[in-house]
Amino acid sequence: MSTVVAPSAAGTVVPERRSGIPGLRGTGAIGHISAVVIALAALVAVFGGWLTPNDPDKISLSDAYLGSTPEHWLGLDSQGRDILSRLLTGARASLLGPLMVVVLAVVVGAALAIMSAWRGGAVDSTISSVLDILFAFPGILLAVLVAAVFGPSLTTAALALAVAYTPYIARVVRAAALRERSQSYIAALSVQGHPSMAICLRHLVPNVMPMIVAQATIVFGYAMVDLAAISFIGLGVQPPGTDWGLMVAGGQSGVAQGYVTEAFSAGLCIVVVVVAFNLLGERLAGRNPEQR
Repeated sequence: MSTVVAPSAAGTVVPERRSGIPGLRGTGAIGHISAVVIALAALVAVFGGWLTPNDPDKISLSDAYLGSTPEHWLGLDSQGRDILSRLLTGARASLLGPLMVVVLAVVVGAALAIMSAWRGGAVDSTISSVLDILFAFPGILLAVLVAAVFGPSLTTAALALAVAYTPYIARVVRAAALRERSQSYIAALSVQGHPSMAICLRHLVPNVMPMIVAQATIVFGYAMVDLAAISFIGLGVQPPGTDWGLMVAGGQSGVAQGYVTEAFSAGLCIVVVVVAFNLLGERLAGRNPEQR
């Protein structure tokens, strides 16, 4: 990905952009398989509530830990609730939380990075110092602190993780933006009198967008693991709602008694989706010289 400066007929320097959101071409078979897994997970997250074979919240204590049956393919949990139905229902919160984290972290982090790279000087130093301070706060620790102040919920956990992940996004985007800022076409556009905002939005941002998308894909997997851990300790999604992390926590008692279906199935869903996001993100990042 690069921008080539070409002279126009009138002698004006016109940047020819070869950029955009990266596609799957060049990611190989693993990238394609990962994309299919992610697409299926997204479909389940959107339509899972309508695909449930049984009421996910219906409790039947007399049928606790019932094994697989034609009516309950994965059996029932410790409270007699259908495990498959709860997996399908929990997919929405399990993927919505990381999506919130990624969107917020990318928007704020990329904006700070572009501003820092463009303005330089005191602005760059101030933003970099603030980001360095944020690096000192682990995401889960920050989520615990926010939950103690505002109460446990998926929203508070996602906001806390978004703050924690913002400096990671900003650091990578800033490095790419600084390289792009030094290109001759940027200087040419500035000399021609183009506004700084227009140059950034029309040329600089599109040229670093493939790297932003790759970074966001990788961060999604990390955020999903962190949110599952937060739900596991009871600070994320609250009952009667559910997500896969909460199901792993709920299945602990069953594991001790030999009933591993709930914890294993929810944990497997987390692992498969996270691995798919990480593999796809790594292959998208490998196509961008800025990340090598």
